[in-house]
Amino acid sequence: MKIKNSVKLYDETASGIVHTFSTTQDIAIKYGDEAQSDSIPLVRLHSQCFTGETLNSSHCDCKEQMHEFIDLAKNDHGLLLYLFQEGRGIGLHAKLDAYALQQKGINTFEANRMLGFEDDERDFDSAIDMLKTLGINKVRLHTNNPQKVEQLRAGGIEVTEVIPTKTYVKAQNKAYLRAKKELHKHSLDID
Repeated sequence: MKIKNSVKLYDETASGIVHTFSTTQDIAIKYGDEAQSDSIPLVRLHSQCFTGETLNSSHCDCKEQMHEFIDLAKNDHGLLLYLFQEGRGIGLHAKLDAYALQQKGINTFEANRMLGFEDDERDFDSAIDMLKTLGINKVRLHTNNPQKVEQLRAGGIEVTEVIPTKTYVKAQNKAYLRAKKELHKHSLDID
């Protein structure tokens, strides 16, 4: 994998550099001061969530987690790896089918299994390759998901610190968050 393009983007408060790569659709967005570039970066592996980020669905807390990270990253040499793995890797249409099952009281993981998928179809090989391409072998990881930590470490990336995201509980996502905590050991403060 190699960097295909690097494009500087601006918003009202800061700028970011978006890197595209030769062998993946996934992108890396680097925030923060270049003077901090020798420090261990704060990194988030963020899977695309069209329903939350674009449609403002309350089924999850993806949008809030992404914006929380961007706010931190602007002041802390942050790197957002935006991964096109909608619905834990099952795709948008299947994710909407899973939502329909969840509305009947089935948890998010059971819904995936009923549709013929694993609990979580994502892998983070692309994220590992992007980090290595960017010359990063140590990260401070912004996550509540122990699977991300395990996969990065197995891929040769040293996770020096895990910084949990806040928990964004809403009436519509409480069961979803509880399933993530109880069944997949996410670090969440629900109650």
